Amino acid sequence: MTKQKILIVGGVAGGASCAARLRRLSETAQIIMFERGSFVSFANCGLPYYIGDVITDEHKLLMATPQLFQERFNVEVRLETEAIAIDREQCLLTLNNLKTGEVYQEDYTTLVLAPGAKPIRPRLKGIDLPGIFAVRNIPDSRMIRTWIEDHQVKRAVIVGGGFIGLEMAENLHEKGIQVTLIEAQTQVMAHIDPEMAQPVHQVLKQKGVNLQLGDGVAEFNQVEDHLQVKTRSGAIFDTDLVILGIGVTPENILAKEAGLELGQKGGIRVNDQLQTSDPKIWAVGDVIEVKNYLSQEWEHITLANPANREGRVAADAICGRPTKFRGVQATSVCGAFGLVIATTGLNEKTVKKLGWNYDKVYLHPGHHASYYPDAQPIDLKLIYAVPDGKILGVQGIGTEGVEKRIDVVAMAIQGNLTVFDLEEAELCYAPQFGSAKDPINLAGMISANSLKGDAPLKHWQDLDSFKGLLLDVRENHEFSAGHVPKAVNIPLPQLRDRLGELNQDQDIFVYCQVGQRGYYATRLLRLNGFKAVNISGGFKTYQTLN
Repeated sequence: MTKQKILIVGGVAGGASCAARLRRLSETAQIIMFERGSFVSFANCGLPYYIGDVITDEHKLLMATPQLFQERFNVEVRLETEAIAIDREQCLLTLNNLKTGEVYQEDYTTLVLAPGAKPIRPRLKGIDLPGIFAVRNIPDSRMIRTWIEDHQVKRAVIVGGGFIGLEMAENLHEKGIQVTLIEAQTQVMAHIDPEMAQPVHQVLKQKGVNLQLGDGVAEFNQVEDHLQVKTRSGAIFDTDLVILGIGVTPENILAKEAGLELGQKGGIRVNDQLQTSDPKIWAVGDVIEVKNYLSQEWEHITLANPANREGRVAADAICGRPTKFRGVQATSVCGAFGLVIATTGLNEKTVKKLGWNYDKVYLHPGHHASYYPDAQPIDLKLIYAVPDGKILGVQGIGTEGVEKRIDVVAMAIQGNLTVFDLEEAELCYAPQFGSAKDPINLAGMISANSLKGDAPLKHWQDLDSFKGLLLDVRENHEFSAGHVPKAVNIPLPQLRDRLGELNQDQDIFVYCQVGQRGYYATRLLRLNGFKAVNISGGFKTYQTLN
């Protein structure tokens, strides 16, 4: 590698990982990193937990300091220095020293843009009133902590039900603050499918969170010594604190003014080596748009893992190494109020929009062997292509063992595997950790059985147009406690002796509580000449949809 002068705009995940990787690949390159803020690399995913006093030492949030970069990597870091213009023809970066006001230029052979993304602040009346905060960096967290203490906050309104919204709701609730969460959509966590969000809604309400769904904020007002939030429906909430968790938008002004190509979502467009439309400029992290690994559509993904990978790939490309960023599949996890919400790949909403032929399976297994104490249920939804069974996505909700299963499927997707591979997956087993048939094996088996025609699946959404018999094979007491309208109850142990009550010319939809007994009944019926199918997920899934 010839002598290069590499300037990096922005630190945190993408820029900092790029700088460190560059040095590991070259001892001759001059590397300078510029950061507008006071910290070059910090754990922004930990900010809600710092506000909530789960993390009490602010220094624990610092992943690296300018001193570390200088001493370990010979990378110069200039804090509180903002990049304000790029002269692409002359290869000059104009910078503003925010401490002194000095404006100066640095030449470069290579430029890396990693300025990140900024919180969305909609143009609403009162949006800039004191007491309304976004959560982006350590200074934001300091201000929120100080505001809570100085104003003895008892009530908080959180706008937005995504990752930050749920994490902030939990942390403020743990501090004894009454929380109202306002979400313009009809569900929290918009990246999962609506029925999978229902358990999250239930837990939020059980914990005392006032959940206002399908209703966006219209305006903010100062009323005497507190704030007032008014929604589009006319609802009014008095509060001492507002947290904006609506989402983020790429910090694209520098790139836009330099004439770099941007995507429809506002992020910088890059190729599979993270190179922009200017061959001397790379971009990584939350400022770029990347292709989804499965759909090949452009997306703006703000996750730490892809940002770190992008920094590494960009460094390799800059140093002339053969490399390629494969895209993202949006693997994510969020913890809130004891729940774990994890997902990877495409959700059903996206697969429908793409027009692909697919099916899905719902299951509710325990996170470890049922005979071992404290087995906790996991709600899983697996989406796969028909007829080849290629895995398209999975969503999981539960309290234990959820992220482990999602990680397994994440690697399966990366390997272009199918549900038939999940059947054969060999995973760790001891009764306190899992089951001999892991939930991932079960998801593969159920899907494979449907594709093979052994136990075809139907879904509760198919019931609207169904003209046949709806058969509930749970026990009589379960049926009496609650069942689907017009269902006929024949408990599974009685089914063989009561086949004469059924019509072989009639379509039969079978269901139980979670799907297992329904599967047994479906096989029994089909082997006896009946046209039976199993409703995926059983009565438990029905309850989340109704």
